[in-house]
Amino acid sequence: MPLSWLREFVDIELSNEQLADALMMRGLEVRGLERWGADWSTFVVGELLEVGPHPRADRLQLTKVRISDKETLSVVCGAKNIAPGQRVPVALVGSVMPDGRLIERAEKMGV
Repeated sequence: MPLSWLREFVDIELSNEQLADALMMRGLEVRGLERWGADWSTFVVGELLEVGPHPRADRLQLTKVRISDKETLSVVCGAKNIAPGQRVPVALVGSVMPDGRLIERAEKMGV
């Protein structure tokens, strides 16, 4: 039974894990907890300030992305359909992509 359905009918002030433990302690079977989606806390919306070709890779772009009033990042990406002024999703260092890849600070083709 999805917890979202249960929460429509019952006011539950426990985390999913706490609720599962409480149900099991009362003799009910909990087959497991499934998480849908990803942890989005390390993903932000950024504004493209600059977009230019990568000096060593035809298929990559070098960008400057403002992610807050105080922080601008240099990001290498493969998108060709981007332009300054656009808002774009940014996976910060430490983000885990839905396919399991970890976003790390790295040098790409010398940049």
